[in-house]
This record gives sequence, C-alpha cells and structure tokens, in this order.
Amino acid sequence: MRRSVRSIMTALALGFAVYFAARGIAWTVQPDGPLLIVGAIALYLAATLTAVLGAGAEVRMRVAPAVLALATSLIVPTLVSVALEPSLRGAPFATWYIGAIGLLAVVCIVRRRQVFGWAMLVALIVVTSVFMGPGAAFTLGLVGSMTWVVVAQLLVLFWDRAVRDTERLADVQRAVSAWHATQLVRQRERRVRAQRALAVAGPVLSRTVAARGALTEQERLEARLAEGTLRDELRGASLMSDAVREAIAQARRAGSSVTVFDEGGLDGIDEERVKEIRDELAEVLAEAHSHRLIIRAARDDTNAVTVVGRAAGGANDDDAVELWHEIPRRPRADT
Repeated sequence: MRRSVRSIMTALALGFAVYFAARGIAWTVQPDGPLLIVGAIALYLAATLTAVLGAGAEVRMRVAPAVLALATSLIVPTLVSVALEPSLRGAPFATWYIGAIGLLAVVCIVRRRQVFGWAMLVALIVVTSVFMGPGAAFTLGLVGSMTWVVVAQLLVLFWDRAVRDTERLADVQRAVSAWHATQLVRQRERRVRAQRALAVAGPVLSRTVAARGALTEQERLEARLAEGTLRDELRGASLMSDAVREAIAQARRAGSSVTVFDEGGLDGIDEERVKEIRDELAEVLAEAHSHRLIIRAARDDTNAVTVVGRAAGGANDDDAVELWHEIPRRPRADT
C-alpha cells in the first residue's frame, strides 16, 4: 500500500515538473538569453529528478539532493529573470519557475527535508520580489506555491502521526495476542492440574464417603498423602515431575514432613535445564531422611532451588539443619 502511494506521488511530481518545464520553453516572445532559460529548465529537471528518484526506497532525502534543490531555487529564478526584459518577466511563459520551485520545495518537505523546503520557499519569495516586485510576485503565483508548501507540511505531520498511531496499535494488538496466548496456556495448565487433583483426591474422597468417615490407618495415610500432593501441585507446580512426585510421596510414607514453595525460581530457565533441575531434586529427595524437608524455589540470580532438611530434637523441640542442598540456575562447571 505504501509503495503504491509513493508510486502515485512520484508520477504526479514528475508530471508537474514536465508541465512546468514545457511552460518555460514555450515562450511567445523571443527572450534576450534563450540559452539561459534552457539552462534553467535543464537544471530544474535535473534537481527534480534527483530529489524525486534519489536514494532509492528511502523516504528521507539525502543532504546532497536537498542542497542541489536549494541552490536551484536561487539559480533558476535568477537565470530566467536575467534572460528576459523587465517588461516580460510577468508573462505566463516567464513565471513558470514560481510553481516549479514551489513543487520542488514540496518534494523536499515530503521527503523529510522540511528545513530545506521552507528555505527554498523563502529564497523564492526573495528572488521573485527582487526581480518582479512583491505585489506582482504574489499576484503571479507565489501565493499558490506558499499554499502548496503549507499543505504539504501539514499532510506530512498528519501522516507521521497516523503512522505512529498505527504502530502503537500494532504493538497493542501484539501484546493482546501474547496475553491471550498466555491465558490459553494457563487455562490448559489449570485443566491439567484439576485433572491431576481429581485423579489423586477422587479415590480417597470416594472411599471416605463410602465409609462415612470411618477410615483405616492405611486409608488415613493415603488421605494425608493425597492432601499433601494437592498442596504441592498448588504451591510448586513448576517443580513437579513424575520422579519428584514419587520421591516426595516416598519421603512422606517414611514419616517426613515435606513442604514445597515455588516463588518463581525456575522462571527464565530453558526447558532442558529445568528438566535437569527436577532430576537433581528427585535424587536429593530420594536420599534424604530428615524429619522435615523444605523445598523452596526462590527468585535468585544464582540458585534455582534450595532443599533444607531438619531433624527434630532439642529440649525446646527446635529443628537442627542436617541437609542443605542448592541447585544452581546454570549447570555447574566441570571440575
């Protein structure tokens, strides 16, 4: 779409440039210096082609074509005015450069060289006022060129604002799409957790209802294990794997109290490393024999998971640390 609009604008600019050049060469009275007029037309066409077609696909014009256009806005009116008698400087074929330079200034503004475009308009006003007089200059087309430049400047400002708004809207749409995708992933995770919870707690609840709460010691143990498993899935879902779940269940069956806290310690770690961390956690839990096990995944730049084992003892029943194992976020360097 943008390329199509640019092609249309390029064709219009070149078409108007050819029109103004044709007006300049179709004189009805022989000028005193025809070669000067031909040279002015050639310079104008060269400057216009360079300004319109230069720099390929870039929107912003390079400095060299802009400087050439500014010089053209001074040289062309001077050459045409010098080549004609003062009485002919207001003739229709002699005032072609007013619209032509206005068009060139518009090209500079559209190609994001606004300073050069406005400088060209000022130069055109000064030169035409010197050779034709301010009143005649404004009567013979200077107002039209000024209007073109002002309208072009406003259109560029509105266009740039529209582009910025479009880009901002696209960013918002991407953010909404990302948020929606995240919500879908979380919904799937919640469904998986709910299915797992039903698989774990369903049989226990069914037996409890069927027995009217009169459970055997083994059934009470299974109920406590199911309750602990549900709590683990809620508090530390990202730490769980089949091996970790089995290791925690074995520790609880052995009489240990296991507590899991996930505070985002695995966030930002790639899946391969997360699998390694879970495997190491399962190995540590399988070898632990502490009375109380605390598994914590805190936000830390160095460690992803910390396992603390405490043994009950002491007159005040204070726990003594007998296990402290840290699993780093990155693989350990080979020693």
